[in-house]
Amino acid sequence: MTAHASEEMAEDDLDIVGVETSILKGRLVRSEKDDPRGTRHIVYGIGPDQKALIGTVGRFTETSRYLIITVYRVTET
Repeated sequence: MTAHASEEMAEDDLDIVGVETSILKGRLVRSEKDDPRGTRHIVYGIGPDQKALIGTVGRFTETSRYLIITVYRVTET
């Protein structure tokens, strides 16, 4: 997770368990291939409280790890 993602997570009053749950149980909304650093994947999922819709943007690194770039509470779908 990037420092930016951690900051955004805190600003939206989200925690790491909620973010992980939203990725694991969420759905891929879209993939953006226009970034020279690699394809970005936008995932929406419900947190463990079953109320908050959490959005994440991430990409796979050269070592096949999933890097979370940013996190946000989804207010519009």
